[in-house]
This record gives sequence, structure tokens and C-alpha cells, in this order.
Amino acid sequence: MAKAPKKPAASAVVDRNNPKLSLWNFWVSCTLLKLLLIPGYFSTDFDVHRNWLAITNKLPLKEWYFESTSQWTLDYPPFFAYFEWILSQFVSKAVREDGCLDIVAVGKFGFPTVLFQRLTVIASEVMLFVVLQIYINKSQMAERSANFVVASSIVLSPGFLMIDHIHFQYNGFLFAILIASILAAKHQRYLLCGFFFTTALCFKHIFLYLAPSFFVFLLRVYVLDFSNFQFKSYNDLISIVQWKNLFKLGSVVLSVLAVCFAPFVRDWSQVLKRLFPFSRGLTHAYWAPNFWALYSLLDKVLTLIILKVPCVHGFLTQFIAPPLIPATIEEINWKIQQYNVGTKGLVQDVYFVILPQIQPKLTFFLTLFYQILAVIPVLFSPSFKRFVGSLTLCGFASFLFGWHVHEKAIMLVIIPFSFLVTSDRRLLTPFHLLVSAGYVSLFPLLHESQDFLLKLLYTLVWMIIYSFALRQVTKMSSSVQRRVFFFDRFALFYIVMLVPMVFGVQLLEALKWRYAVLQKFEFAGLMIYSIYCSIGVLSSWVGLSWLYNFDEPLWM
Repeated sequence: MAKAPKKPAASAVVDRNNPKLSLWNFWVSCTLLKLLLIPGYFSTDFDVHRNWLAITNKLPLKEWYFESTSQWTLDYPPFFAYFEWILSQFVSKAVREDGCLDIVAVGKFGFPTVLFQRLTVIASEVMLFVVLQIYINKSQMAERSANFVVASSIVLSPGFLMIDHIHFQYNGFLFAILIASILAAKHQRYLLCGFFFTTALCFKHIFLYLAPSFFVFLLRVYVLDFSNFQFKSYNDLISIVQWKNLFKLGSVVLSVLAVCFAPFVRDWSQVLKRLFPFSRGLTHAYWAPNFWALYSLLDKVLTLIILKVPCVHGFLTQFIAPPLIPATIEEINWKIQQYNVGTKGLVQDVYFVILPQIQPKLTFFLTLFYQILAVIPVLFSPSFKRFVGSLTLCGFASFLFGWHVHEKAIMLVIIPFSFLVTSDRRLLTPFHLLVSAGYVSLFPLLHESQDFLLKLLYTLVWMIIYSFALRQVTKMSSSVQRRVFFFDRFALFYIVMLVPMVFGVQLLEALKWRYAVLQKFEFAGLMIYSIYCSIGVLSSWVGLSWLYNFDEPLWM
């Protein structure tokens, strides 16, 4: 008798019905595009990293954070400095002779240096693809398609393309480490979570803004155990601490910090001074699209109204006594002439003419206050979904209320939110508001005219593709009828109007050479970007905060 054919293995059936979703094609196509962008525009950040290559290669370690020949001093944590040192070991003779490793006030280099540094960004970004491929492969079959959409939206992000491969930075590599920590939390590998986040923090200290969420989450799920807790006395509080887990987690975190900072322990004050330069102004160069952009605008509007309609000043002084408001019109004019009032594109301290001055400690307390509100629910419901929600809101708080916030910091909000959005259809509206306003706010980083169509078309195509793709894979909540009609329609109108706003600013810039009156408003385009995009980012924060705090079924 003929033998009966063997039944296919269960894994083979699964593989046929659920083909492996790979990011390989995305990497190939992205790499080809990024290779074409090598000879294009790059910002001063290019010379920043070139100078860091030179510092770490030419100087002994103890001098890294003291060297100041160039204004682009080393101001990232030591792990990133070690990373620059490693890259400098691969600099060829031709690139050295081009000036790549010269410690000079202003870098003088040619195409060999440009080629080398561009290739280091492309090579280091491979880690982002690897981490996100692991995210896809470890997904349950039911959510694999949704996770593939999320992963591809990140690797194709207009933010990474504009910031890393045109403007020039290494965010793809750095965010890969952060994403690894998020995935470790998802798969309940809590020691790995602590290790990866601490490592990310030692590469780029801006991740410190996310630390409250990681701290509370790991404390709640790994260190504290309330399963058999019965409060009879204060001594019982000690019993909820899993001391072995606390020791292991603390050892992992402290070991990473020790490896990072131990060589600089004698110069820790100098390192801290470089990492946290509070001498810089409230706003960076101009206004990032956050709360302080609207605050700055209000000060400008009040100043203009008072100067044009002096009787308004007399009315205000009846309710607000000097020095909270300038005593005379002459004093207002004097302040405008003497101080940086935020219309010159400078990085120095910004002086408000009418409104109260903002101090670093105020931005710190505002950021901390909203971050505390974001992490408190994690203490009561330490699910992964709730953790990612708190992570996103911590990023929001730091971006909206932080001191000297860069436009590029919007990625600190977009990336965590991406891992949350497919869990419920109601999250799509605040997410679309965030990515549309956030990515468009990055356009002024690429101020060369030849990059205009590239950044506009790439972002527009990304938005169209992923607005439909995310809608297809996002879960429909049983309480979706509670979505707010006005908020959804406002978001749609806002996003559509971004296109004429961008074209309007571009037209304004193009006509400056012809009309002298437009040259008086040199930073009008930047201000329009900042104000309009800040409305979208703030609206997204309000929408997510409402769902996070008042829609408990969404997080169950």
C-alpha cells in the first residue's frame, strides 16, 4: 500500500496564511533615496558632529567636555561621545586630509567628509529597521498587520528623513534604542527595559523627559507587589517591595550609568553644564510649536495693540500695576530696542515686553506637573497600553512646556504615540493632528528652496498613505459612538489647511527680494509655521489627555 502523504506542519500552514511581513524592501528603497540626498543641503548640525568626531579622535578623554575652539562644543552624554570616537576610527586618509578631523573654529571640508558622515547615518540607522523587524516578528498573528503598518510608518517617517538625512543627526539610531526599551516592556522583559532605556538616556539626555513614565511603570510591575497586601500597619508597606527585583533592576541601571559617566566623575560639574545649558533662551532660534509659541505671540499682539492704541495701556494699568506691566509707552519702546524680544531668530534669552518673564524653574514645574498627572494612572493600572499612553503624555508635557525646546523634539512624542494608535479608532484623530502639525513644523529646518518640493511631497504622500492604512488596521472600539464630532471635523479642516499655509509661506519667502516691505518681516514665515503648528500639537495633547483621563474603558 502506498503511504499516505504527510500532513503539512502546523507552522507551514500558519506561514502560508500569514506570510512574513518584512521591512527589507523599505530599507532598500529608503537607502537608495538617502544616497541620492548625500550631496544636498545640510545644516550647521553637520559641522557639529564633524567637530565632535575631531574632538573625540584628537584629544584625550578628560578634555572632551572642556574643548571650546568651535562654538559647537560637545553637549551630548558620554555614550554618544564614545560613539563619535568609534566612528572616527573609520575615517580614511582621504577624509582626514579633507579636514574631517580638524579642530578649528569653523569647519573647512569637502565632499569626502560629507560622504563619510552621510554614510555613517545611513549605516547606524540599520538598527532602527532591525528593532522594528523584531517588533513585527514577535507580534501575535492577530496584531501583526497593524504592527507592520506602525513599523513601516516609523522607518519611512518624514521626521527621520528631514532631521537625519538632510538636516543631519543620528535620531534613527538613537530612537532604535528607545524603541527596544518599549518592546522589552511589552514582552515583560523588565530588566532589559531598564537596560535599554538607561542606555538610550546615556546616548541622548533628552530622553530624560520620558524617565518618569519608565520609573513608575517598572516600579509598579517589577518592584512592588500588591497581590497579597493587607494594610494593618506601616510596617506592612515594606512587604510590598520585592527587594530582590529592586536590587537587580537597580544594579542594571547603576551599572550602565557607571560605565557611561565613571571616566568623567572628576569633571561631573563641567559635563552637567554642557548637558543642561540653562543660559540659553526659553525658545530655540525662533519658536518651537508649543505653548510658549502662543505665549510669545500674545506678547507681540499686546505690544502692537498698546503701541497703536495707547489708551489700551492706560486701561490695563488700572488693573495691573507696574512692574508687572511697563509704566509708560516710552518704556515699552526702550525694551524693544534694548532686548531680544523674540523676533530676531536668536538663541539668547528672550525678553517679553508686556507679559511676565518666564524662568527655567517655571517650565520645570509645569512639565513635572503634567508628567505627574500622566504617570499616576500607571500606579493603579500598570498595563502596557497605559504605560505607552503615559510615555506619550510625558513627551507632550516636555515638548509643550519645556525650556529651550527644539522643533526636532516632536519625535519624542510621535514615536511613542505610534505604538498606541492602532489600539483604538478614537486615537486616530489626535494622532493625525500630531503627525501632520509635527512633521510640517520641521519644514523650516530645510530652508533651501530646492528641498521644498521634496519635503512637501514626501510628507503629503506619507500622510495620505498612512491615514488610510492606519484606519484599516485600527481596532473599532465598542464605545466609538462617543467620539466628538466637532473635534474630528476640526482636525480634518486643520490638516487640510496645512497645505495652503505651507504654500503661502513659501510665496511670502519668494517675494521678499521684490518687495522691501516684506524684508522687514524676516521671520514672519517662521512665526506662521510655529503658531499654526502649535495649535495642532496642543489640540492633539488635549484630545489624548481627555481620552487618557476620562475614558477608562479604552485602557482596559
